[in-house]
Amino acid sequence: MPLDPVAYLPYKDPDDFIREVTDLIWVDRSIHYIRENYEPDSIVHGGLGTSSNRDEVIEGSLMRISATPDRTGQAEDVIWEARGDDAFLSSHLVLSGHLQTSEFSRTIANCLYRRGRMVEEWVVRDTLAGPLARGEDLDEVASAQTFRGFSGSWNEPAPADPIAKGDSGERPDEYRAEVEKVIDLIKTVWNDRDLQKVEKFFERDLVLLTVGNRLVIRPEGYRRALLRFLESFPGGQFEIRDIQTNYDVRYAGLRVAVVWKFVGDYNGVPNYGPLTGKPVDVLGISQFTFHNGALVKEVRLWDDIALRAQIQGQRGDEPVAFANIY
Repeated sequence: MPLDPVAYLPYKDPDDFIREVTDLIWVDRSIHYIRENYEPDSIVHGGLGTSSNRDEVIEGSLMRISATPDRTGQAEDVIWEARGDDAFLSSHLVLSGHLQTSEFSRTIANCLYRRGRMVEEWVVRDTLAGPLARGEDLDEVASAQTFRGFSGSWNEPAPADPIAKGDSGERPDEYRAEVEKVIDLIKTVWNDRDLQKVEKFFERDLVLLTVGNRLVIRPEGYRRALLRFLESFPGGQFEIRDIQTNYDVRYAGLRVAVVWKFVGDYNGVPNYGPLTGKPVDVLGISQFTFHNGALVKEVRLWDDIALRAQIQGQRGDEPVAFANIY
């Protein structure tokens, strides 16, 4: 079913819509446009929890823009997929930094737009990159934040068949073979811990871009990066919450985006300070790129500073009162 232009007008398609609207707000500083772009009761799930108020998006955006006035972002990828005939779900990978700098970071925002208005968003920022580059104490940075907790759809059971329907609603059954390969990767390598099987899914010359601006290469690098995360939560599991696919030569062909939830007890290696033995709830997004039926690249992000804030709150560390969800 073709997508009704009401979903993205006055722009030419959802890709153009996402790139131009983001630039209008974040580069041209038209913060007021959020009132036109978001529904009043729009829902945003981020690393620190859930917001269900458009005013929080406006206030949070203003503070982020003011705090980094020389920072500019631009689209690195836009993976969009229809949700019915008047809506689409976009997975927008944003590369941000100064115009000439070696310090940069990435954000992925998955936005559900219906008739040109944002109704629900899942957003993850690589908040680890900046503090690492500046040599800051990560626990001190995290102590300035408060984990609010999640609500709404994020607390509902994971979709039984994410190929057919995710948190954002029913999806078209496109590129099934590639989607099934990504699901199999998450089940086999991520959840069942059969790390030897990385070569079954990826080409040898793979690239993984992940938090802290880390660039990982080769299957063994991929294995070590996954182990580094899992060692703190050794019994944890990944849930698939949403999927979308898109083919566009502008972004190197076929890509598959996955919103995932990781839940596991913090009872392993104490990479985030003293152990709590309590479960963490991590919102993450991965974007996978295919070439000739094999995976060649993944961008995997979650908010690692928010994860530290969540763990600190479980230990009873003194948090600040305000949490900028956006």
